[in-house]
Amino acid sequence: MKVVLAGAGAFGLKHLDGIKNIDDVEVVSVVGRRLEPTQKVADEYGIPHVTTDLAEALAQPGVDAAILCTPTQMHAEQAIQCMDAGKHVQVEIPLADSWADAEAVMKKQQETGLVCMVGHTRRFNPSHQWVHNKIKAGDMSIQQMDVETFFFRRTNTNAKGEPRSWTDHLLWHHAAHTVDIFQYMTGEKVVIANAIQGPPHPDLGIAMDMSIQLKTETGKILTLSLSFNNDGPFGTFFRYICDNGTYIARYDDLVNGKEEPIDVSKVAVSMNGIELQDREFFAAIKEGREPNSSVGKVLPCYKTLHDLEEKLKAQG
Repeated sequence: MKVVLAGAGAFGLKHLDGIKNIDDVEVVSVVGRRLEPTQKVADEYGIPHVTTDLAEALAQPGVDAAILCTPTQMHAEQAIQCMDAGKHVQVEIPLADSWADAEAVMKKQQETGLVCMVGHTRRFNPSHQWVHNKIKAGDMSIQQMDVETFFFRRTNTNAKGEPRSWTDHLLWHHAAHTVDIFQYMTGEKVVIANAIQGPPHPDLGIAMDMSIQLKTETGKILTLSLSFNNDGPFGTFFRYICDNGTYIARYDDLVNGKEEPIDVSKVAVSMNGIELQDREFFAAIKEGREPNSSVGKVLPCYKTLHDLEEKLKAQG
């Protein structure tokens, strides 16, 4: 399978590292905003073609699919561009930064029948898979999820500490991970969604602190706190409070409520959530099926984010 990767930044490299462990997949082109650093990445990973034009990459001989790790504001338009070119596409989270754009991607996927998958990595992390397997087996049910998403980003930098060409967003990007996994774990519709946010940053123009509450139709609740002002520790920490145990997931690690480690090494073929996400994308293409975290399966998350944004706007 021949694949192109657009966006050779911090997250693009995570995908390239994961793909190295997957048989019968070849990255044939890498797309970047600036040619020189993109060429450096291509040389390091043995990728034969480099360009600053996604259309040029998609036109390379035999290309089957694309992975988009570009700025959020480009995701929807580029996902549609890939499907218009007849290519399967995996777009990194978030799918879009508006409900209208999310709907447009869904419509294009339905028109083309191509695989369109969104990078909701929490569905694939072994720690979260372990919890989900327990819920599916009927061993437990979530009562509350308590989640913290904390970074220290008072300047416009990426996960590697390098300057960004675009501005990140707590709601449409970082909250998307948690809103989706809450709906995925509970299997229920969100019926109440509330949010408040702190003042916008004077230079970045985005809220630096946010609090979100969700409730499902049977009363399961989510409490989510997000901040770009938190000076460590960084990352997202999930506490699953269930009727039969409490579990805390920190990326690919899982402990119970007493901080006793739980072995999740046998949950999947890898401990790398990004690699597992990519494996699902390629398997869905080969098997002609809808993947976990397809645009259709994650669309309810983006409707909830839209509803939250509308409430935040009404607050002024």
